[in-house]
Formats: sequence, structure tokens, C-alpha cells
Amino acid sequence: MSGFASSNDMAEKTVSFDELGKGLYAYSAQGDTNSGVIVGPDGVVVVDAQATPAMAAEVQGRIAEVTDQKVRTIVLTHYHALRVLGATGYPYHEIICSDVTRAMIVERGQQDMDSEIGRFPELFRGRDGIPGLTWPTRSFQGRMSLWLGDREAQVIHIGRSHTAGDTVVWLPKEKVLFAGDTVAFGATPYCGDAHFTDWPATIAALRALGAEKMVPGRGRALMNAAEVREALDGMEAFTTRLFGIAKAGVARGAPLGAVYAEAMAAMRPEFGHWVIFDHCMPFNVSRAYDEAGGLDRPRIWTAERDAEMWKSLEALRMKSGEIAG
Repeated sequence: MSGFASSNDMAEKTVSFDELGKGLYAYSAQGDTNSGVIVGPDGVVVVDAQATPAMAAEVQGRIAEVTDQKVRTIVLTHYHALRVLGATGYPYHEIICSDVTRAMIVERGQQDMDSEIGRFPELFRGRDGIPGLTWPTRSFQGRMSLWLGDREAQVIHIGRSHTAGDTVVWLPKEKVLFAGDTVAFGATPYCGDAHFTDWPATIAALRALGAEKMVPGRGRALMNAAEVREALDGMEAFTTRLFGIAKAGVARGAPLGAVYAEAMAAMRPEFGHWVIFDHCMPFNVSRAYDEAGGLDRPRIWTAERDAEMWKSLEALRMKSGEIAG
């Protein structure tokens, strides 16, 4: 397989490990993928495993600073390789995901693994240590509860948004939400496998939980209800505006390149400062354009598709210099 046209080296990020409450932590890295940590009396739950076993070891190093307990459970919020391939780097554990996420691993997990590593190689530090796909040991439909002593962590298939299988972990007593990639904060969401039509309803379901603290999929931990509202408002504004531009473009018969140019011009003033804006937008516009044209199920990204997209945008890129990578 040839290299991906959109592969892009990224600088080393500063990691934060923020305490959200007793035994509750957010592992975040300046817009890279986040992990959540819940410390229980008999073990630790990690929400999203990171991209490689080596990166999982970094999470465990932070955990070891606050508890002697070992990781016993991993919850996968969705199937993307950046979130799941580090699972083998943890000690004895069970791996939980929604039934929809498991079905997506079966259908497209290997292609997603190959394409993500090809597109974003610098996000897979120590990728030679990945033994293969991550498979859940347990899947669920709708929702389930994990009990850590008397603390309940609800694992909820919240609805389609970033992917079809999006799952969150909600602690109702503590009002802490581990949101996965249903929400990003100060970082551009990757929407290449998204469901724009359903995303507003998913955000509404998140609002209804009433979280007072949140760990988004990307971006820093949100430490109060006002910050949570800001993050939800930002995601809703970004996704609905982008999809509106795509729908209008498709309705008038505009080609992908024209819709991309319009989206960049319209959205850069408000969202251009978000991390990886330039890098994500070609994928985001491509998926929005597909969905606006009636394609409900996202196409799988491959090296060939990546090159095809960039070829269709090449003239525009050379003219405007807008695309990074």
C-alpha cells in the first residue's frame, strides 16, 4: 500500500493528568486522544485505551502515581484505531464496547487500523508493538452499569455522531461524563466516519445527563457545568454548520472542491484556531458531502480513497494554500 497523501507529522504534546473527583482522572495531551480513569476498590477502569501499547504504558504510569490498583476494565467509546489498539498494553482486563462498535470492528476494523496508521503515523508512537486488532471480551446493547464498590459507572451507547457506535461513561452521583469523541473541546472533531444528521440528537442526549464535569475525546478536561455547556454548544455549532453548507452545496449540484472551499471560508473565522482544523477539514467535508448526497453509511477510508480526495482538491490547494499536510 502506498503512503497516504494526508499523512502529517505532529509535534510531541504535553500530557495532563487532571483530577475530576475522588478516584476520577482525565489523561489528555493538547488535542491528541484522551483517556478517562476511574479508580475502584478492586481495580481501575480506563475509558479508551490509547493508540499503542507503548502509549498505554504512559497512561499506566500516571495511574501508578495515584493508586496501587491495576487496570481491570477497558471501555472502548468507539472502534477507531487511535482509541483501541493500545489495549494489549494493560494487565489482565476485560474489554467492553457497544454491540454496534463490535460489529464495526468486524466490518472495517482492519481497514481502519491500516488507514489511520497510514494517515497519522506520528499519533501511533511505538506502533511496531501493536499485535493486531483489539477485540472486546464483552459487548452490550443500549446501556450497562459497572459497579466499583458503591460507585456506579453507566456505560451508554448514546447515539450516532462521531461514529455509529459512540459510547459514553456516565457517573450519575458524581455528575462526571467521559464523552469519547461525541465531544471535542478546542480541537477540531474528526468527522470522516460521522453521522451528521444524528449528531444534534446525540448532543441533546448528552445535555440531558446534566454533567458538571466532562472529559471530551480531545481537548482539556472541563471542570464545571459552564465549560461543559460551552463544549456542547461548540460541537453543535461546528457540526450543524458544516452539514448545512454541505447540504446546500449538494442541493445546487456543486462539486466537492467548491463545497470544501466554501466550508473553509465560512468556518475558519470561528473554528480555525481549533487544533488540527486544516488537517481534519478535508475529511470532514468529504463525509458531510457524502451524507448530504444520501450516503448514510460512511465509506471506509483507504489509501486509494485518500489519494482520490486529495487529487480532487489539489488545484484548490495549490491556489489557496489552505490545506496543511
